[in-house]
Amino acid sequence: MADEIINRVANSKLVTIDLEDFYPKGARVLFDIKDWLFQELILKEKDFREHVKQHDWSQYQDGYLALHCSVDAIIPSWAYLLIATQASSYAKKVVVGNLQDLETSIFQEIVSQMEVEEFRDKPVIIKGCSNKPIPETAYTLLVSRLNGVAKSIMFGEACSTVPLYKK
Repeated sequence: MADEIINRVANSKLVTIDLEDFYPKGARVLFDIKDWLFQELILKEKDFREHVKQHDWSQYQDGYLALHCSVDAIIPSWAYLLIATQASSYAKKVVVGNLQDLETSIFQEIVSQMEVEEFRDKPVIIKGCSNKPIPETAYTLLVSRLNGVAKSIMFGEACSTVPLYKK
């Protein structure tokens, strides 16, 4: 009589969290303001305001926008704020920084709003491999939220995890 193969992982109380499941839809755009500067160096307020006014912000509808300047120019804070007044009517999120900063900001919000009580006293695996750009900070924030709530926290896949925390 052959031994029956039992999937112990499927039958366990392990709960897997895959942050990729929380990855929000929407284009990520790195918006460079250098072309709106005089000689790509100096911000002239009147010209800059006109660029902001004339730009088609609707193209960022339901997307995510990272504002930055790729040249070494001094950009006053109000310039980014002025852009945000227009862009935020269309984009889901507007940040100053690069695309990594944008993803970090998106996931800070996602992880901070996650309901962690459902993981109380349960062994949790945080899935590590993803096809989407999940920032390392998101995993750190998630561990911080689960620490003290979950029975144990592991990182990786059910077949090969790295233990991180145990009550």
